[in-house]
Amino acid sequence: MLLLSIIIITIIYNIYDQPKSLPVWQPAEVNRELVDSTLYYTKKYHTVADFSLTNQNGETITQKDYAGKIYVADFFFTTCQTICPIMTDHMFEIQERLKENNDVKLLSHTVMPEVDSVAQLKKYAIEKGVDASKWNLVTGDKKEIYALARKSYLAAKDNPYKANDLIHTENFVLVDAKKRIRGFYDGTDPEAIDRLLEDIEILEKE
Repeated sequence: MLLLSIIIITIIYNIYDQPKSLPVWQPAEVNRELVDSTLYYTKKYHTVADFSLTNQNGETITQKDYAGKIYVADFFFTTCQTICPIMTDHMFEIQERLKENNDVKLLSHTVMPEVDSVAQLKKYAIEKGVDASKWNLVTGDKKEIYALARKSYLAAKDNPYKANDLIHTENFVLVDAKKRIRGFYDGTDPEAIDRLLEDIEILEKE
């Protein structure tokens, strides 16, 4: 009986002592409003596509700048007066709380590149306290940015009132070092930001 009890206790301990793991999100598991129709039935191997964009300092930013890094991505525009200021404040909070962590970076894409030039992004970055070593605000070709939003990050809706346009969401997207999506978080919700930071810790232990 003693031996049986030890075995049972060991099994229970091992079950509850398993490290937490985050899901790997696939397009088929995400709300279809946020996914390009070509990916509705994709159930495996989804990763963020390669990109080439320009940051607030006029530097070209590609996947190589995020290679081997965990990062948080979102979509915004500098003249937005609704959810964007809150999202940017929360991105700044993440920047500050992970200031000493060189394994985590941030990436914010403008959805209005025709307005958000390099100079405009630089002005916004200074106003918001963006640390360029950790957080890139990027602009570039509109089609490329929109394709990233709908085909890679799964974080924007088609605009039903305007062709070739989209509506960005409040989503912060957590991407792992293998370019896979590991979580979605409401960038306007302080509790979601805390959960995001907790999930980053989980990813770092994988």
